[in-house]
Amino acid sequence: MNFAPIPPLQRRTGSVSAEVAAHLERLIIDGALRAGDRLPPERELAATLQVSRSSLREAMFELESKKLVDRRQGRGSTVTDLPRGAAELHDNLAELDIELGYATELRELVEPRIAQLAAQRAVESNLLSLHDVLDRSDESLGPEHSMALDIEFHTLLAHSAQNPLLVTLCTMTTEWTRRTRVLSHRTPLGRRVSVHGHREILRAIDANDGPGAAAAMEQHLREVREISSPR
Repeated sequence: MNFAPIPPLQRRTGSVSAEVAAHLERLIIDGALRAGDRLPPERELAATLQVSRSSLREAMFELESKKLVDRRQGRGSTVTDLPRGAAELHDNLAELDIELGYATELRELVEPRIAQLAAQRAVESNLLSLHDVLDRSDESLGPEHSMALDIEFHTLLAHSAQNPLLVTLCTMTTEWTRRTRVLSHRTPLGRRVSVHGHREILRAIDANDGPGAAAAMEQHLREVREISSPR
């Protein structure tokens, strides 16, 4: 039986189970682990990650509660697909000719609320992942790499809100606003604005400040819109 390859875990300073959950969640979000992939057996996966089986079980329980993996007795753990309702919504809307302005407006309505919920609901593994992507972000990066980290940050925020339908909605608006993101990351100034905005949002989330996180997201989206406007 073939199991998905799992890269080693790079330890930080958080709890072991939270670091394992953050590591696996990031692999799922990045697409390294895809829907239907079967994770190695518990003993093998714990050895690969060099953690105890009890820490691994705690991490897997968290991922299951987030509906990122499906655990079945005798069948092991499998990466899940989008919820049925969300998948149908995605398929139906993907066929429409979505205007960029509408998608941008939708983003401005939804993402502040996502940031607010993330500030209220994020668990340690979510915070570890958010800090990790921000640590890797810098205005000196090339446009493509910078944009990929931008998308990863906002996707991780949606996961931190602990609502799989919001993750789906975030994924769709990411595709619809890709042209705007390309424009906003084309210059060092645009990349600086992106990193600064993310830093302010995460500062509010670290403080469990829901209204502050929403306000920081609103400000971030305003700045991105301005920097992306045709000159």
